[in-house]
Amino acid sequence: MDAQFLGIAELVETPPVAVVVDVMRAFTVAAWAFAQGAEKIVLAGSLDEALALKASHPDWVALKDGPPAPGFDLVNSPGMLRSTDLGGRTVVQKTTAGTVGALAVKEASLVLCAGFVVAEATARILRAHKSESVTFVVTGEDGQAEEDLACAQYIARRATGKGAGTGNDAGTDAGTDAAEFLRRAGASRAAAELAEGVRQGVHPDDIALCLELDRFSFAMVAAVEDALMVLRPYAAPAPAPAPTNGVDGVDGVSA
Repeated sequence: MDAQFLGIAELVETPPVAVVVDVMRAFTVAAWAFAQGAEKIVLAGSLDEALALKASHPDWVALKDGPPAPGFDLVNSPGMLRSTDLGGRTVVQKTTAGTVGALAVKEASLVLCAGFVVAEATARILRAHKSESVTFVVTGEDGQAEEDLACAQYIARRATGKGAGTGNDAGTDAGTDAAEFLRRAGASRAAAELAEGVRQGVHPDDIALCLELDRFSFAMVAAVEDALMVLRPYAAPAPAPAPTNGVDGVDGVSA
């Protein structure tokens, strides 16, 4: 598997397979939303679109970055979300980087959204899909966010067993041991801003929750449904010494 690590602005063409990474906090929040029972997440292109979707579907739950705001039910915080019952609900999510990155590659044949909490499940999907080329979209800080790059590199190495890559991959080969990747994420600018209160709408546990490796066993697949970019949980293939007929079903979600 040839892995590229690109920022959103560096996406000059639609990749065949894209893994959109936002560790702090969009796709950690998305994973928690599914763990709390959400059926699907609609990724909105703007705050106005999110509010319009909420207005058209009053039973949907809308969330955004930053402090609470009129029309929105929740903020983009895993620490706050983990106590919310979302059983059977549809969530509308709009964030500064994560949702923007997913919408930028919506025409890809397979779009996975990821953070450390679903890292191994995401890697299993990639291994089963057997794609020759995968583009990891590093969403934060114009492609320079250390926590997103560290997570992307970790998933790539879990998927391939090696650290080769192009684009923004400036890391050294650290194997697939997660400790160094998690350390880099924990020392990132985003983590510091969360810890120091620079960002609003933050729970004290947010950083720790964003750095929980493989908290959930599902991956998250985004696809266009009725003109909306919709994210859903997807059961990753169980680890096996050799491919089985069961893993071929991954192609079904990418069609």
